[in-house]
Amino acid sequence: QVQLVESGGGSVQAGGSLTLSCAASRLPPITYCMGWFRQIPGKEREWVATIDDISITYADSVKERFVISRDRAKTTISLQMNNLEIEDTAMYYCAAKASWCLGSLLSRNYNIWGQGTHVAVSS
Repeated sequence: QVQLVESGGGSVQAGGSLTLSCAASRLPPITYCMGWFRQIPGKEREWVATIDDISITYADSVKERFVISRDRAKTTISLQMNNLEIEDTAMYYCAAKASWCLGSLLSRNYNIWGQGTHVAVSS
């Protein structure tokens, strides 16, 4: 059973940077789409960015500020978050599914989730 473990959340002032990491274990050697979602209380989980062998896609709200990457073993992804804004405050979740990303933006399309890591941006 694939497991995802996030790390790297924390508190930062607006304009600062944080890097989140997600380590996947027991990942079989097949195509996986992996990515990041975020959620604030009372709101639906929101897609942030995804990556697979052929595509990298970002939500408009984070484009030009966030960078998603994956290691060569394809078992760890990172999210470099720059120029953070107060609106970026949320619980960030790593997600995965055993297929190409194909523009999947809805959280219900992903069946593997990490436990989440919190990011708090203050003024």
